[in-house]
Amino acid sequence: MTDPRHDHFALFDLPPRFAIDEASLEQAYRRVQAQVHPDRFAAAGAAERRVAMQWATRANEAFRTLRSPLARAAYLCEQHGQPIGAESNTAMPADFLMQQMQWREELDEARAGDAAAAQALAREVEARRDEVLARVADALDVRHDYAEAAAGVRELHFIDRFRGELAAFLDRDAAAAPHEH
Repeated sequence: MTDPRHDHFALFDLPPRFAIDEASLEQAYRRVQAQVHPDRFAAAGAAERRVAMQWATRANEAFRTLRSPLARAAYLCEQHGQPIGAESNTAMPADFLMQQMQWREELDEARAGDAAAAQALAREVEARRDEVLARVADALDVRHDYAEAAAGVRELHFIDRFRGELAAFLDRDAAAAPHEH
């Protein structure tokens, strides 16, 4: 078994896969937290309290990573020698760059007053995100093609950033709409 001090999946005794049973993850997290929670070590010496705090922090970090599909995929890629570098590695396939430009144009048009277009764009972006997530899952769990998975994760970072912009616009638009009584 992999050393749990260095592997999120081993810490929770879960198989290192993209497809994860969220209930099992939650249960494993609670079990680990029950063992290392700093409150259990309140009467212990300073060194024991410090170690418990480090383990609790480690468990929180591992849980946050594994709970998020994007973070979990990035973690698996990095564990297999494929760093993501989404902020610095901006090389994207030409078709995805064209897609981003089209989405930006559609968002600009929606900002000009077409709320229905913004809703349609949101559905399109969600569908693309689901498609890329499925491709990443297949690359990680079936084909073990970590380079392809890493490329998908980079694409997901851009999609999620755009989703955030789109959601902020839709939230502002909804808040600005007159309420019917």
